[in-house]
Amino acid sequence: MKTQDIVQKLWNLCHVLRDDGITYLQYVTELTYLLFLKMAKETGAEKQVPAGYRWDDLASKDGVELLQFYKTLLVELGGKGAGRVQAIYANANTSFRQPRNLRTVVEAIDALDWYSAKAEGLGDLYEGLLEKNAEETKSGAGQYFTPRPLIECMVALVKPQAGELVQDPAVGTGGFLINAHRYVYEHTNEHFDLSTKQQNFQRREAFYGMELVADVQRLALMNAMLHDIESDILLGDALGPSGAKLPKADVILTNPPFGTKKGGGGPTRDDITYPTSNKQLVFLQHIYRGLKPGGRAAVVLPDNVLFEDGVGQKVRADLMEKCDLHTILRLPTGIFYAQGVKTNVLFFTRGAKDKASTKGVWFYDMRTNMPSFGKRTPFTRAHFAEFEKAFGEDPHGKSKRKDQGEAGRFRKFTREEIAKRGENLDIAWLKDDSVTDHADLPEPDVIAAEIVAQLQTALEEMQALQEELGA
Repeated sequence: MKTQDIVQKLWNLCHVLRDDGITYLQYVTELTYLLFLKMAKETGAEKQVPAGYRWDDLASKDGVELLQFYKTLLVELGGKGAGRVQAIYANANTSFRQPRNLRTVVEAIDALDWYSAKAEGLGDLYEGLLEKNAEETKSGAGQYFTPRPLIECMVALVKPQAGELVQDPAVGTGGFLINAHRYVYEHTNEHFDLSTKQQNFQRREAFYGMELVADVQRLALMNAMLHDIESDILLGDALGPSGAKLPKADVILTNPPFGTKKGGGGPTRDDITYPTSNKQLVFLQHIYRGLKPGGRAAVVLPDNVLFEDGVGQKVRADLMEKCDLHTILRLPTGIFYAQGVKTNVLFFTRGAKDKASTKGVWFYDMRTNMPSFGKRTPFTRAHFAEFEKAFGEDPHGKSKRKDQGEAGRFRKFTREEIAKRGENLDIAWLKDDSVTDHADLPEPDVIAAEIVAQLQTALEEMQALQEELGA
């Protein structure tokens, strides 16, 4: 049985559980609690789980006893489990109210083809569930889930290396960190090319970050664990004092939440130069300030970051002083959970001197005259092929590039040109074929002459008709 088939079987249960008042996100959270126990058994890792509160202990119960034991189990694991176990079950409680529904899920998990699941990768199985949850618009989880083709593209261009610290200050369900881990593994052959010390670094320190929402952090911890990542994914606000304590990174990959800070007001940390309630502008400052010299970043940001006046203008200028903002990718609409959101990916490298680092910015317009993506037109990695070719192999954007001019999607604008625009980076040059081109219309005097001629003809026809009626 393929992973996608297993995922579908598990996902189908959520429709049954809605009768118990369980939401999609609650269901995935419950699956996290239960799958952890089952996977610990299947992988021989049950020593992390206190005796008496393991999978077989749970599966042997039925009826009211099952539900009561499950509630006790969650409390015990949240207080007495090993490090990562305790983090996953911290403050855990169940949404199940009917013992029969819990029994249905336990039996379904027990009946899965675990041999096939282990062969294809338990991490892939869990990521499949997270993706299903994000695709279900009623779950509201799309905001925590960046499209995988976009993540894969960003990671492939930034090229994280073994020995580097990779940060995501808005972890969500962990997609960027896990894909970065996978990239390093595939390009290093981790177990043969790295020493034991280096392997331990990759597993326990290399990939780290922070997530604001407790239930989402729980999903990220589980996701990371299934991909053999044991480093810190902390619960906290990256725009608060805890965010200032994150170690400086060689690579930052992230898709921070959009909108303004709840309750208004700016960030609650004193190292942000330009305080504002616009969360994206604060996240952007955190990111370029959090890079080591020569460190590189790829970050998803909405259009307003490119053109907002006031603090926005100052942040963009500061970014281009401290970093080489070498590439901006204008993403198509319809690829995120909120269909109307217009987004971009900013690629930049922290300068050595924090002064005049940006000499010019390359823009790739992947938005104009692109398909309307959605269920009928799925967004895939193949759609990035031309951009990745134009970007080149250098993760700092130093590959030889060709300006495609006004007719092409890839153009360069100098730092001086951007300064003359008031640091406005909201630049478009391609003709949108969906908009009427008024330049193709005749001159006004020509249009007026045609209207006069048509009126004259109509008048003459009316006069001729009157003469016939009079006769």
